[in-house]
Amino acid sequence: MKFMKLGSRPDTFYTTDGVRSVSSEVSSDLIVQVKERKYLLHKFPLLSKCLRLQRLCAETPELSSPQIVQLPGFPGGIEAFELCAKFCYGITITLSAYNIVAVRCAAEYLQMMEDVEKGNLIYKIEVFFTSCILQGWRDSIITLKSTKGFPLWSENLGITSRCIDSIASRVLAHPSKICLSHSYSRRGRDDISCNGSESWRNNMPNAKGWWAKDIAELGIELYWRTMIAIKSGGKVPSNLIGDALRIFASKWLPNISKCRGEIDDESNANHDSKSAEITSKHRLLLESIISLLPSEEGSKVSCGFLSKLLKASNILKASLSSKMEIARRIGIQLEEATIEDLLIPSFSSSNDPIYDVDIVVSILEQFMAKGNSPPTSPPRTKHDFEQRRSRSAENMDFEFQERRRSSSASHSSKLKVAKLVDGYLQEIAHDDKLPLSKFLNIAEAIPDFARLDHDHLYKAIGIYLKEHPNMNKSERKRLCRILDCRKLSMAACMHAAQNELLPLRILVQVLFFEQAKASVAGSQVSDLPNHIKALLGSRDDSSSQTTLFSKSMNTPADDKWSVSGLGSPKSKVPALKMKLAEDEFNDSSPSPNEVEKSSKMKPLCLIPNRPKGLFSKLWSRNSMVEKN
Repeated sequence: MKFMKLGSRPDTFYTTDGVRSVSSEVSSDLIVQVKERKYLLHKFPLLSKCLRLQRLCAETPELSSPQIVQLPGFPGGIEAFELCAKFCYGITITLSAYNIVAVRCAAEYLQMMEDVEKGNLIYKIEVFFTSCILQGWRDSIITLKSTKGFPLWSENLGITSRCIDSIASRVLAHPSKICLSHSYSRRGRDDISCNGSESWRNNMPNAKGWWAKDIAELGIELYWRTMIAIKSGGKVPSNLIGDALRIFASKWLPNISKCRGEIDDESNANHDSKSAEITSKHRLLLESIISLLPSEEGSKVSCGFLSKLLKASNILKASLSSKMEIARRIGIQLEEATIEDLLIPSFSSSNDPIYDVDIVVSILEQFMAKGNSPPTSPPRTKHDFEQRRSRSAENMDFEFQERRRSSSASHSSKLKVAKLVDGYLQEIAHDDKLPLSKFLNIAEAIPDFARLDHDHLYKAIGIYLKEHPNMNKSERKRLCRILDCRKLSMAACMHAAQNELLPLRILVQVLFFEQAKASVAGSQVSDLPNHIKALLGSRDDSSSQTTLFSKSMNTPADDKWSVSGLGSPKSKVPALKMKLAEDEFNDSSPSPNEVEKSSKMKPLCLIPNRPKGLFSKLWSRNSMVEKN
C-alpha cells in the first residue's frame, strides 16, 4: 500500500465539549459545522486555501464572534474535512488508496485549487493519484471500490474511469510488463511514502487468470464496466473471461437453496417488499453476468457454470431472453454436460413438474440445430478448381480424411448426448407430475442412429410406467412406441419379458427378438424362416449384443436387470398364451390416432398378424434343434 504524508507539524487537534479545536495562542474566529460536528478554527489558514470558505464568509453576516459557517452535504464527512483542515494548518496528514477519493472530493468541494494558492491540496492529490495509485494493481482496485460512496463526485472528477482504465491495462498487458506493488503479497500494510523511496518488485502472476479474484471484490456496476473494458481489448481468451465470471458469481450470487429459502421466509413473514428488493438485486446481478458472457464464435464457458446460471434464473424469475441465451450456449456444447447440469428445478407451483423440462427441450433443439448446420467453407473460384485438379492423390486423401474426422466428431457428440439424455430421462421419470408429452418430447429429440442400444431408454420407460400407474392403455402404447426391441440387450429382453407393465404388443416383440437372437447366438441362422432373417437384418450383430450383455453384467448390483427366477424360453409360453387369451389382441386394430408412428418403428410392423402361430412354430423349431 502506498501512502503520502503532507505537512510537518504534529497533530494538534483536540476535542472539548464536543467541539474540535486547534491548539493555538491566537483566539479562534471561525466555527465550521460539518453535519453534527463543530470545529473551532481560524480564518486565515483556511480562507487562504479554500475558495468556498472565502465566499461563504463574505456572504454570511458576522452576527457573532466567532463567525459560524455551515457546510451541508459535505462529501466524505467529518473525517475528510478534518484532513483538509489539517492540511491548511500544515499538520501532517496521510493519504492512501483507502481515503484518497474522500479527500479528493472534499478538496473539490472546498475549492482548494492552484488558483487560490500554489501547491494546494487538489494538485498534490492528483500528483499522488496519477504517479502512485494508478501505477499499483491493488491500489487501483481499492480506490475504485471506494468510489462507491461518492459515485457522482467520482464520475465528474474522472476517478472511476481512470481506475478502470488502469486495471484493464494491466490485465491486457504482457505478464513481463506487469508490476505489482510490494503489498500485493497481502502480508500486511507497508507505510511507504511516495517520494521516490518506494520499493517495487516484479511479482509475476503464476496463472493466466490471476486477476479474476481481485476484481471480483468490486460491486456489480463497477465490475461490469471493468469487464467491458477488459473484453474490448480483445486480448483475453474467452475461457478466461468465463472463469472470471464464474468466480464473481460464486462470490456474489447466493447459494441456490439458501437464496430460495430466504425469499420464501421473507414471504411467509409478510415482508414482501424486502423479499422483492432482495430478488430484484440478485436478478440484476444475474442478468449482468449473462450479458458479459463471451459472444465470440467458438467461445465456450463451462456447462456446469452455465447450468448454475440457469438454475438461478428460474429461482430469481429472470427474463425469458436471458434464459434462452443460456440454453443456447449450453446447447452448443451439450456433449460436455452432465446429467446434473440438465436437472434444472422449475420452482413453480406444486402441481407442476419438479424439473424444468421445457428448457431442456430448447437446449436439445439448439444442439441438433448445431449438428445439422453444414460446415462453412470459402467460395471456390475457377482458379481454385484448377489448383485442386493438380493436387496429388496424397493431398486429396488428406482432405478426405479431414472431412471424415470432422463428420466423426459430430457423430460422436450425438452418441454422447444420446447417453446423456437417456440418463436424464431416468431421473425425471421418477416425477409423478411429469406429463407423458414432455417425457416423449425429450426422448424423441434424439435421432434413432444416435442410440446404439435402447437399454437405458427401456429403463427410463420402466420407471415412468411404475411411477404413473394410472396410465391408460393408449398412453402406454404411445410411450412404448419409442422403444426399439431390436436394440435391447439379452439381459434387457429377459427383464422386459417379465415386465407386466409393458403393453402386450411390446411383450410379443420382445419375446420374438429374444428367441431370434438366441437362435443367432446358437449358429442356427440358416434354420430360421426367411421372414425372420429379413426382420433381423444387419442390426442383430451377435458380437455387439454380447458386448452389451457383458457390460450389463459388470454394472453395479442396483443397475442390473432383475432376472432372478427366470426359466427357459419354454416356461414363457403358458404365461404368454394366458395374456393373449385375456387381451384377445384388442390392440391389433388401433384407432386412427394411433396409426401414425415414427419411421424408426416401421420395421417392427413386419411381425405377423398371428404371433401365436409364429411363436408355436418358433419354439417347436427350437425344440427340434435341442433334440438334434
